[in-house]
Amino acid sequence: MKTQRLPLAAAIMASLLLGACSGDDGAAGDKGDNGLNSLVNVTTLNIGDANCPAGGQRIDTGLDANNNGQLDDSEIAAAQTQYVCQPQTAGLKAELIGRHQTGVYGLSAAEIVEYHSASNRIFVVNAISGKVDIIDGSLLATASNAADPLALNNLEKFGELDVAKDVGQTFMGSVNSVSISGNLLAAAIERGDADGNKTQANGFVAFYQLNGTDAPQFISAVEVGALPDNLAFTHDGKTLLVANEGEPNPAYTLDPEGSVALIAITDGKPAATATIIGFSEFNQGGTRASEITPDIKINGPMASVAQDLEPEYIAISQDNRRAFVSLQENNAIAVIDIANAKVAKILPLGLKDYGLEVNKIDASDKDNLVNLQSYTGVYGMYQPDTVATYRWNNTDFIVTANEGDSRDYAGFSEEARAGDLVLDPNHPQFAAAKDKTQLARLKVTTSMGDDDKDGDYDKIVSFGARSFSIWSADGQQVFDSASDFERITAALLGSNFNNNNEENKGDSRSDDKGPEPEALALGQIGQRLYAFVGLERTSGFMIYDVTNPFDVHFIDYVVNRDFEADFVIDTDTGEVKGDATMAGDLGPEGMKFVSADKSPNGNPLLIIGNEVSGTTSVYQLKIK
Repeated sequence: MKTQRLPLAAAIMASLLLGACSGDDGAAGDKGDNGLNSLVNVTTLNIGDANCPAGGQRIDTGLDANNNGQLDDSEIAAAQTQYVCQPQTAGLKAELIGRHQTGVYGLSAAEIVEYHSASNRIFVVNAISGKVDIIDGSLLATASNAADPLALNNLEKFGELDVAKDVGQTFMGSVNSVSISGNLLAAAIERGDADGNKTQANGFVAFYQLNGTDAPQFISAVEVGALPDNLAFTHDGKTLLVANEGEPNPAYTLDPEGSVALIAITDGKPAATATIIGFSEFNQGGTRASEITPDIKINGPMASVAQDLEPEYIAISQDNRRAFVSLQENNAIAVIDIANAKVAKILPLGLKDYGLEVNKIDASDKDNLVNLQSYTGVYGMYQPDTVATYRWNNTDFIVTANEGDSRDYAGFSEEARAGDLVLDPNHPQFAAAKDKTQLARLKVTTSMGDDDKDGDYDKIVSFGARSFSIWSADGQQVFDSASDFERITAALLGSNFNNNNEENKGDSRSDDKGPEPEALALGQIGQRLYAFVGLERTSGFMIYDVTNPFDVHFIDYVVNRDFEADFVIDTDTGEVKGDATMAGDLGPEGMKFVSADKSPNGNPLLIIGNEVSGTTSVYQLKIK
């Protein structure tokens, strides 16, 4: 089966697969052991009722009654009985109109993407070259839906930013992120040291002035923390925030502290130094040590809390007051008070209960079939990679792509298979955990699950949640896509669901993290807000209408991949066995939504960097 694009009408999917309209028994969000309760299936959010005002105008519920910018428990409870009327969700059509092929496979030649509307240029982090590629997007003004999307290669690279050369320091490594505000571009680059540690020294942010179609001009470089992994400008362009991940070296003998850097921007010019926000107050004996609960995974050997926390991705609130920073390995989100340059709080995300029918998963790559089951006593850490935020009813909400990640180093690894755990004899999956067609193959952590500290495991805890979620600014989960991703891809792709992105081998990732939702972007089209969620392993992206966080709707799944192509990509060397040239787009890593007013053709765009295929793809989005 050659699969190029798989659109599906939302109404058909709602009836056949999802059953996820509000009030339906199939909706996500039954209360699990972690105490996080999704309200999507208990709020009365009716569509098209006769009592709606003309045109379906939404009735303001006044949900944030005390107007403090967050949902209190009483306000969330009140939402269960309040009435909202809004327009019916519209379908959205994604058409592939632009694509650039690097011809480099498996080596992260296309990761994070950005767009500069004044010059119609796409900036793409090319990790293997250590540079930022500049792609000409002017063709998008007249491009149409591709006749052969697998072969499309109509966007040309015409330049690059040699960030390491411009910074001018020794031991410079890869570029990890790029961000643009107005005509100011920032690129984050990691740095090693003389002892051979590749990323453990302080990295830098390089700033460039963009002048239309002229070559970008290097301005300056600002030193930040170890392994700067993500950049985000505040919406007013006055501050750049940097997530410094601070990963350990492979031997785990050097573990830098994670941090968040703030760089002030004045009249378009960056400050010479950064303000570093660290986490030392949360260390044992520190003034805020009591805020680190057991739900926040701290497990690095001999690591302090400040060393163990690893900021991954940043989202800025609409009012520029707060930043929400994913701490992926720690299964938490840090809330940063931007004005006061401090950590306001750390939000533990808890566990997803795979014992619930709505959360069922396929946990084995050896069962030779689609086998979604619920497993009591088995859980997933949410561990988001990309995060985004938006405002609804005067309240901030956080959107997370729940990829999951483990610590797996030569000097320390928390990974095991469920079949390797010594389970409590009373565990409900004691037998299933010995069966490789059920749970034995599931990759789990050895750092959580022994609740009573008696030497055996009372919970089986895996990495990631195979979903995307919406949370209040206080960490209350208000929506989770439950088992949608696996159910939808299983229905559409059959045995190709949970496929790896390095070869077409069928169900090869069920024992790991399933489809691995990683990339995420939000985009306003008309009066609706959409979430685009990239599936790193299976590839392609999901589209959801998230306008109302309490009434979320699946819209479509779009994938540009040939699941019959015969190839194997070695992601260590880049060697390809077989022919990957027509395999399509593999491994979406970064996404950028471009609004209609910034788009060269007047239609909203979604730009995607696909790290395994080394391709950058551009979709135009149209309301059906």
